[in-house]
Amino acid sequence: MKEKTKWYKSWSNWGMIIACIILVSVLILNLYVMFQAKTNEDKVPSVFGYKPFIVLSGSMETKIHKGDLILTKIVNPETLKVDDIIAFRDSENTVTTHRIVDIVVEDGITYFITKGDQNNTQDRNLVEFDDVEGIYIARIPSLGAMMDKLSEPGTIVVVIVGVTAIFVIGFLMSSKKQQDLERKELLEFRKQFIGKQEKQEEKTAGEVKSTDEDKKEEDNEKTSEDE
Repeated sequence: MKEKTKWYKSWSNWGMIIACIILVSVLILNLYVMFQAKTNEDKVPSVFGYKPFIVLSGSMETKIHKGDLILTKIVNPETLKVDDIIAFRDSENTVTTHRIVDIVVEDGITYFITKGDQNNTQDRNLVEFDDVEGIYIARIPSLGAMMDKLSEPGTIVVVIVGVTAIFVIGFLMSSKKQQDLERKELLEFRKQFIGKQEKQEEKTAGEVKSTDEDKKEEDNEKTSEDE
């Protein structure tokens, strides 16, 4: 019989595993950020010095789109310069991500003047060093909208149930496929075994017949010599 196909040799199994890993990772990251946010509501959660933010408006298009997840890195505000994109807290304590268009100093204090790429005017309030949350590093298209959905309790339950169902269905399908393969291999083995037996029987019968004919010839020769 052929050697059984290992589960890790199936591309479909790996595809399912990778999809589940990505989904579970996003869920865990979202739960972690939510936990940090609840623990300290005055501080934006960070992961290894990086802060993720969900983009809620199109003020930075086409550089950054609504629904994207952006990553910002904690940075020393003194190193920032004009044209850098930063995440900062505005006057309403809401995090905004805009571009630095100018840097001014008033009464010995340095401020950033910011503006959205799609906005016609600069932001109304100046940004202090303490307001800066980080510098823009990268964006992941549409992931922010997904994470926003995953923050809802009902969605979290659906995801957990869905991931569990995918694993169970995948396991059952893989088991059925393996059983069908084993059944097919068993039938093929039986067919080959029966075929070998029939050939062996034919060969044995042929040898017996040949022996009988040889013996008969010997008897005839012996009879001729006696005469």
